[in-house]
Amino acid sequence: MKLVVQVKLLPTPLQATALEATLRACNEAATWASEVAFDKDVKKNFALREHTYGEIKARWNLGAQAAQHVIKKTCDAYAVLKANLKAGNLGRPGSKRYRKATGEPIVFRPEGAQPYDDRMLSWQIAGRRVSIWTVTGRMKDVAFTAGPEQLVTLALYRRGESDLVCRDGMWFLNATCEVPEPSPNSDPVDFLGIDLGIVNIATTSDGEIMAGRELNRVRVRERKLRAKLQKKNTPSAKRRLKKRGRKEARRAKDINHKIAKHVVAEAERTGRGIALEDLTGIRERVRLRKPQRATLHSWSFAQLGAFIAYKARRAGVPVVHVDPAYTSRTCAECGHIDKANRVSQAWFACRNCGFVDHADRNSSRNIRARAWELWRRGAQSTAPAPPPRQRGGAGRKHSITASDARCASPSALATGS
Repeated sequence: MKLVVQVKLLPTPLQATALEATLRACNEAATWASEVAFDKDVKKNFALREHTYGEIKARWNLGAQAAQHVIKKTCDAYAVLKANLKAGNLGRPGSKRYRKATGEPIVFRPEGAQPYDDRMLSWQIAGRRVSIWTVTGRMKDVAFTAGPEQLVTLALYRRGESDLVCRDGMWFLNATCEVPEPSPNSDPVDFLGIDLGIVNIATTSDGEIMAGRELNRVRVRERKLRAKLQKKNTPSAKRRLKKRGRKEARRAKDINHKIAKHVVAEAERTGRGIALEDLTGIRERVRLRKPQRATLHSWSFAQLGAFIAYKARRAGVPVVHVDPAYTSRTCAECGHIDKANRVSQAWFACRNCGFVDHADRNSSRNIRARAWELWRRGAQSTAPAPPPRQRGGAGRKHSITASDARCASPSALATGS
């Protein structure tokens, strides 16, 4: 399976200036190539190369490999746009959003990611150094830092291209690795049910609650701050909003990585599979009051599910997605279904047999039972392969980061009750 290992570069000020100039030149060239592709309606790699290759090399002083990667990045961006239009992600044909997406050429950000192949980038993993091409010439001895697990993965499995990324003044390299998959566990002894929620992000059928009230207090505080900044609507407030938004996304991703790693490690240790709810389209199906909508939309449950799925696939742990209908109203002991069984957000009390339990734990036990029943009927693991890598930062990539490299203990997951 393909994974992306992210390492942080530690360039000197002179090296950082050269890297910045390289990204700007490559993205300016990509924007110009995008305009040519749009005007001439030529969005295939080899066809677009005939119209742009020589001009890109001469005008932006790019090498042959860099020029080809710029053209390929442009074509990939249009391929992603076509896929999004076909999937309806940009509205219906004729809508304002659809017309805006199709009515003008794609523009690349000055700091957008740039792909590098092995002829433009070489790794000295033992010395934690890279040699990288720039518009000012080849730069050797650019230092990078990475965790022990990341270094081992790079040394053993790195294949193909790497992306140079600048984010908030920091430099990163995202290296593609082909990691072998272990044989999946075809005979799990049981399943570990996972109930995903708003108050408690994840609750297992073992009764463990991860990322609960402490995290939600931080999220409420951040939401109030965002509301104040949106009300001010000044340029500085907008800049601060973007910065806070990126910080919130990083926090959510870090916690999701930790939860996923902890869940998969527990399932692997006990020889069990993982049972998850199929929450596809949940935001469209669920109708909530206005104060609850921001809370529902503020956490990336799809990201957490994807992290659990790909980590489970890497560990050989089977994953089964089940229908979430009535899991919170069904008694895990007698199977009685009643809306009144859910006494409150936190507590479940069966009106039939009198069984009392934490509501999220009761739901996770129902999810576990449904997965086990599906497995006994011959269901297969539904842990998908990671989505294909797409150019220009348009696709999602599973990456091994610092939070993924260290083991997540229950205390590190902001456990709440």
